[in-house]
Amino acid sequence: MARKTIIAGNWKMNLLPLQGEELALGLKEGLVNKPNLEVVIIPQTALIPLAQDWVMDCGMQLGAQNCSNNLSGAYTGENSPELLRAFGCTYCLVGHSERREIFNESNEFIGQKAQTLISMNITPIVCVGESLEERESNKHIDKILGQIQAVFDQVDQEGWSKMVFAYEPIWAIGTGKTASKEQANEIHQIIRQHIIKIAGESAGKSASILYGGSAKPGNAKELLNQSDIDGLLVGGASLKVEDFSKIIEAF
Repeated sequence: MARKTIIAGNWKMNLLPLQGEELALGLKEGLVNKPNLEVVIIPQTALIPLAQDWVMDCGMQLGAQNCSNNLSGAYTGENSPELLRAFGCTYCLVGHSERREIFNESNEFIGQKAQTLISMNITPIVCVGESLEERESNKHIDKILGQIQAVFDQVDQEGWSKMVFAYEPIWAIGTGKTASKEQANEIHQIIRQHIIKIAGESAGKSASILYGGSAKPGNAKELLNQSDIDGLLVGGASLKVEDFSKIIEAF
């Protein structure tokens, strides 16, 4: 069975309601449903109830940028995975580099979030990646595999095949720099082999692994043509109808 290709647009802390609606409706107009392709928009939390209507009946999926590791309780300001599910989210990012670097989220905490999402039948998109310093000092593989291992340590075995991974070299996020297609694919192959080692061949071979470092219309096709790149986690280019549509068309 072919692995699912996922093209997800992380809007980050951008767009007001009218802007978000205009973007979503613009994407819907040109969206052609293709077998084995899922297009996901990931808006700010406050936009999710509105976005549920924007994606209705068009085949686009809805994701969240963050969540709590608890379903409910006295956690002021947190986002409940249970509530995300009620609003139609089928995906949620965990471990994005901005959450790790700015908000000091630990590997263990990220793994706990993944487990809680899986319990709500929401697919975690687990982000992993290295800094430029770690790559140049040849510590990047240990860093990435450690991030992956920590998530599997927190997730029950029945959830091992229910996660998507996104490789996002921190040095390529929002910088305009991109790992070469060969560099990206090599890391994706290493990630896949590690998943196979932990979770078994079936889980590893069926896992979708996305690339998330400054993907744009000009490099989308060559990235998607690589053997182990199963989709893209798109940042800035997902905020423009024309750019994100071209990236989707690259599949």
